[in-house]
Amino acid sequence: MMTDGMTGRNAGVNPDFRAPPLSCDAHFHVFGPKKRYPYGTELRYEPPLAPLSEVRALAGKLGIERFVFVQPSAYGRDNACMLDAMRETGTRFCRGIVDVDENVPDAELERLHALGVRGVRINVPPVKPYEAGLAAKLLPRIERFDARLSRIGWQLDFLAPGWLVSELLPALRKLRVSYTVAHFGLYPARDGVNQQGFRDFLELTRHGERRCWVKLTGVYRMSTAPGFADVAPMARALIETCPDRLIWGSDFPHLSFEDRVGSIELFNLLGKWAPDEATRKRILVDNPAKLYGFG
Repeated sequence: MMTDGMTGRNAGVNPDFRAPPLSCDAHFHVFGPKKRYPYGTELRYEPPLAPLSEVRALAGKLGIERFVFVQPSAYGRDNACMLDAMRETGTRFCRGIVDVDENVPDAELERLHALGVRGVRINVPPVKPYEAGLAAKLLPRIERFDARLSRIGWQLDFLAPGWLVSELLPALRKLRVSYTVAHFGLYPARDGVNQQGFRDFLELTRHGERRCWVKLTGVYRMSTAPGFADVAPMARALIETCPDRLIWGSDFPHLSFEDRVGSIELFNLLGKWAPDEATRKRILVDNPAKLYGFG
């Protein structure tokens, strides 16, 4: 199935509101032709063709002008597809989150910085079942990056299931860098805002120098309710708790869910969670501009 911004689940669906000027899609992926950009050896999914042109088509309909590319797991640590799309977009309008080895040479970080990269991804499958000791295994990589990235003003970007986010909370509280947590922390929406994990996560956003930023993304990865209605209380709890550190992203092209969700219907959810224009502007414009250094 094609994933073009105006086809599939987006066909015939219109935005409920226009994104304000300089709005940012802060989490999405691009995929190019397989012959040019071969996949890694450990595929979690069969990637669709999702070129930059499709991202631009969607952005044009929503009013999005800025972009944060995120390296997908399908390419492993080969960031070529994303970096090519970033070059085409230009550093005035885009930033990027890469996946690299924690001991990558400083010269490579400098090269990536010039292209608009501002962070490194810590990527664990959202459906990963509980694994004792996994958090401890991740700590050396996290701590190494914390030391290195704090010197160049980059951030860490976490994708992890809720149980792992909870186990990482002590380490996250100690980080010197700012960091993002994708998909509401991936706590099951059916368990509500009062589940212990999500309550602890909310407390993390209040901790210390408040380095934790949350991505209002990927609701379909944590909810099975009609219209994702059970996510709304979690979104509103985050808006009440840390409105200055929330960002929105389409999570395009909705990997493994391409046939079930559309980017425009997900964008419209933000209008329901944040019906006032000032809050939406904060989430779509002000917060990503501050976090990623736009303008």
